[in-house]
Amino acid sequence: MPATDPKPAMGAEPQTLLAKLSDLGGVQMRFTAIWVALVLLIILGLIFQKRSVDITAILSILPFAAFLAMASMGQAMVLMARGIDLSVPSIIMLSSTILLGVSGGQDEGLGLAIIAALGCAMLVGIVNGALIAVLKLNALIVTLAVGTIVAGLTIWIRQDLQQEANVPVALADFGSARLIGINSSVWIAAGLAVLLHLLLRRTVLGRKFEAIGVNPQSAHTTGLNVMLYQGGAYIVAALLYGMVGVLLSGFIRNPTLEVGAPYLLAPIAAAVLGGTAISGGIGSMIAVVGASLFLVQLGQMLRIMGLSTAHQYIIEGVAIALGMWLSSFGGKISLSSFGGRAGKSR
Repeated sequence: MPATDPKPAMGAEPQTLLAKLSDLGGVQMRFTAIWVALVLLIILGLIFQKRSVDITAILSILPFAAFLAMASMGQAMVLMARGIDLSVPSIIMLSSTILLGVSGGQDEGLGLAIIAALGCAMLVGIVNGALIAVLKLNALIVTLAVGTIVAGLTIWIRQDLQQEANVPVALADFGSARLIGINSSVWIAAGLAVLLHLLLRRTVLGRKFEAIGVNPQSAHTTGLNVMLYQGGAYIVAALLYGMVGVLLSGFIRNPTLEVGAPYLLAPIAAAVLGGTAISGGIGSMIAVVGASLFLVQLGQMLRIMGLSTAHQYIIEGVAIALGMWLSSFGGKISLSSFGGRAGKSR
C-alpha cells in the first residue's frame, strides 16, 4: 500500500492561529483604548463643560499637545527599549538655552543655533545611552543624575544671558504660523508620529528594535546588537526633546529656565496611557499622540472647572499608575509576534 502523509494533530493549526490572533488583538486593544477614552472625554466635555471642546479651545491646546506628543514619543522609544528617561526637562531646558545663547536673538545665527541646540541634546542622549546600554547602569538613576548635571550646567550658561532673552524673530514667526488654521508645531508632531510609526511597523530596523525590547536575550542570540539599539533609543529620544526645546521656545518667544518643567511626568503618562509597555517592545507612536491629546484636554477641562494645579498633578499621577497597571496585561507577547525572524538578517 502507498505510504500516506501523516496528518497533523486535529486542532493544532486552529489553536496556533487563535493564539496569534489573540496576541494581535491584545496588542491592538492597548493602542485603541486611549482613543476610546479621548472620545468619552470629549463627550463629557460636551455635557458638562462645552467651553472646553469648542473649536477655539481645541485649536488653542493643540500646540501644547504637539509639544507633549514629541516628548512622549521620545519617552516611548526609551520604554520600548526597556529603559526610562528622567532627563527630559533638563534636555529641553538645555536646548532652549543653547538656542538663545548661540543665536543672540538674531535671525542670522538661527540656523547654527538650531544645529547647536539639537547637537547638545543628542550629546546628552549619547551619555545616557553609553552609561545604560554599554555599562549596564540603572536607567532611573543614570537619567536622574545626568539630568541634574545638565540642569546645573544650563543654569551656569544662562547666567551670561539676558534675564528676558528673546528668540530670533524668524523662529517666533514660525512658532505662531498656522497652516489651515493649525499651528505649525502640530503638523511637525503629526509628521514625526507618522514617520516613526512607519519606521517601527514597516521596516526591518523597526522590527529588530521591537524584538530587542520584547526579549533582549533572544534578540542577542539571533545576532542583533542589543547595546546599539538600546543606546540609540536614548539618542533619538534626546533629539525629539531637543526639537521640543526649539519649537516651544519659538512658540513662547522668551523662554525661561522653567521651559522644561512640565515634561518630567507627563511624557511618561502619555507613553504608558498610549499602550507602551513598561516591559519593553510594545508601543505605538500614533497612540502616544492620542494620549497626549487626552492629557492636555483633560488638563484644560480641569482648569475650566476651577481645580487647582495640585489636583491636576494628582489626577496625572493616578493616570500614570492606571496606565502602568493596564500595561501589565497582554505584555507577554512572543518574540515572533514582533518580527523576531528579522533578527536573522544581520
